[in-house]
Amino acid sequence: MRRVAVLGAGKMGQAIVSGLLRAGWSRDAVVATARSEERAAMLREQYGVRVEPNAAAVAGADVVVVAVKPQDAAALLDELAGAFRSDAPLVSICAGLPVAFFEKRLPDTTPVVRAMPNTPALVDEAMTVLSPGTHADERCLAAVEELFKPLGRTLVVDEKHQDAVTAISGSGPAYFYYLAEAMTEAGVLMGLPREVSKELVTQTALGAARMLRESGDSPVALREAVESPAGTTISAVRQLENHRARSAVTDAIEAARDRAREIADEYA
Repeated sequence: MRRVAVLGAGKMGQAIVSGLLRAGWSRDAVVATARSEERAAMLREQYGVRVEPNAAAVAGADVVVVAVKPQDAAALLDELAGAFRSDAPLVSICAGLPVAFFEKRLPDTTPVVRAMPNTPALVDEAMTVLSPGTHADERCLAAVEELFKPLGRTLVVDEKHQDAVTAISGSGPAYFYYLAEAMTEAGVLMGLPREVSKELVTQTALGAARMLRESGDSPVALREAVESPAGTTISAVRQLENHRARSAVTDAIEAARDRAREIADEYA
């Protein structure tokens, strides 16, 4: 791939642009579009990339990343009817929209890949999950995977799993931030300076994540290794269980999955 067009460089689109540049892509090889001139000016100033109208961005692109809101995708494809190259992969990061939504609006042989990255792409720690469409062969999928690898880790799954992926890793950073916010506030309530409490929570989260990644142990085993009989940790975990924290997490993730399905029904 020699040129990438990111249509709709909002928060997630911006993260992709930023990650590609950090990975060594030339600024001339990355072009973006934006909803407002204010945002376009920010992208030009901060990243030095070209920000063009949608049709100009698509022209000559070797891969097109559609990063607009799901409700705007149909209008975008209508606007660009006939502009897409049938051999250039289209990568959708529109939450909830299935591959079929794009395939029925594009030239018959256009390879489409559905992708769900997340915002830690801004620090090269994204989790990006890909699902190929009808015309996306192994070579195409490998090329798209190379596009996202600089942003973090990648996985390939059947599209039937994408709504669950959206609920867990796509929305997942917000759940951790919510917990970090609650833990930080608890520290402040107990008398810690806010910056001290935040540092404790941040480093603890980072260390726990590395333990999950590198130890090979299950979350249950790692939790039990911290707990001791009649100790502080098990007392805290008992309170979480008393408040049905586990059920609340499951309910929250299922709500996110259900909303992804609703988006497909509303806009597809």
